[in-house]
Amino acid sequence: MTNDPAVPGDSPFRSERSPRDEAPQFVLPLVARIEKAEPPARTDALETAARAVLVILGDERSAGDGEWAEVMRDWQDARIRKVVRRARGAEWRRAEALPGITVTGKSAEVRVFPPVPLDGWPKDLARLQVSGTDLEDPEPPLGLDPAVPVLWLNPELDMSAGKAMAQTGHGAQLAWWELSDEARAVWRDAGFPLAVRTAEPGHWRELTSGGLPLVRDAGFTEIAPGSATVVADHRALSHTGFKHLR
Repeated sequence: MTNDPAVPGDSPFRSERSPRDEAPQFVLPLVARIEKAEPPARTDALETAARAVLVILGDERSAGDGEWAEVMRDWQDARIRKVVRRARGAEWRRAEALPGITVTGKSAEVRVFPPVPLDGWPKDLARLQVSGTDLEDPEPPLGLDPAVPVLWLNPELDMSAGKAMAQTGHGAQLAWWELSDEARAVWRDAGFPLAVRTAEPGHWRELTSGGLPLVRDAGFTEIAPGSATVVADHRALSHTGFKHLR
């Protein structure tokens, strides 16, 4: 199994073909609860989706001989695809009845499911819409807690909330892969605190040249192949402390 994003030419997000394309392809489904009357705030939805990815990666069912371990390994051996769909009302209740984990934020609820074959979605998930995940922040996000890892979004890209949720999930996963077992345990035991923010242009240039985990999208939807979308800024990945302290 190869899931180290630092291996040259073996990024699970690169647009060029790689050995990962020869493996069976899976997708990690994420379903965001978006009720018409009370949609979640955009930033909270992005943060909750990223935490949902970390929660399933750190779940005991995803490790060793756990019930999800084999499919999680198969998914990570191929392209790391994530698709975010929306649900409300009865759709959400049907989604909650399927095996998975619901992660709750301040206003957002996201349910993450074990990976499924690219063309083998469960019926109750396949019928959900991908579009319609355009969300807004009713108020500007709060200031950053210096003790919390940050997933920085590229300020030059315009992504729907659903696309950005998938990208922040990618960034969180790259950080998880690069952390030591000890650092993973500390993060997991704390409940995977994190923040999502859009970087200022100058800060983005610093972040992308600092050796931190960087997501480059394969370009299947919305944005051009190879676009840099998210930098994962975690203290344990920096020799000089938090890079987001400015």
